[in-house]
Amino acid sequence: MPESLSALSPAELARYSRQIVLEQIGLAGQQKLAAARVLVIGAGGLGSPAALYLAVAGVGTLGIADFDRVEAHNLQRQLLHDDATVGTSKVTSAVRRLRATNPHIRIVPHEFAVTPQNAIALFRNYDVIVDGTDNFGSRYLNNDAAFFADRPLVYGSVFKFEGQVAVFDSAAGGPCYRCLFPEPPAAGSVPGCGEAGVLGALCGVIGSLQAME
Repeated sequence: MPESLSALSPAELARYSRQIVLEQIGLAGQQKLAAARVLVIGAGGLGSPAALYLAVAGVGTLGIADFDRVEAHNLQRQLLHDDATVGTSKVTSAVRRLRATNPHIRIVPHEFAVTPQNAIALFRNYDVIVDGTDNFGSRYLNNDAAFFADRPLVYGSVFKFEGQVAVFDSAAGGPCYRCLFPEPPAAGSVPGCGEAGVLGALCGVIGSLQAME
């Protein structure tokens, strides 16, 4: 086993036992998860289930990036947060919940907006980027930064009762989000969930699929 792979404690072996028993994962796979670094952008409807399932799976380093604060209307679908955290930063709320969920992993807070100035450097600190954002500007920025940082991007989006999931890994020879959709739609042409609405459980389905990918 490579020395870079994290050793697992007895408590971790017990916690992940139902996952380790899967022949496609095993002890070696669980150690690779423990050594992995994943960045979740957005601690909202998609980022919540994605981060929770990555945390319980034993991903060793989990970064959470968001600049927003928890509002009451978030609680219908954003499972990282609760009534007690309304008004606090989403990153603070997410870190509290994730550390309580799995104390064996490292949670790294990034309590700022992902911008063209910081995105590439930030992404290079991680192995995989999970895009849980909810607007086209952020999606194109995340795509471009992942492209230039040579990192796979796990994309997800939701709209009313429908969702999409895709993995864009240009470093492995695949297309990127901009390859499929060269230009974003005109401003105001696609309503956000504040105008169109979204089913809360749908966010759970799509965010969980992002964690699977």
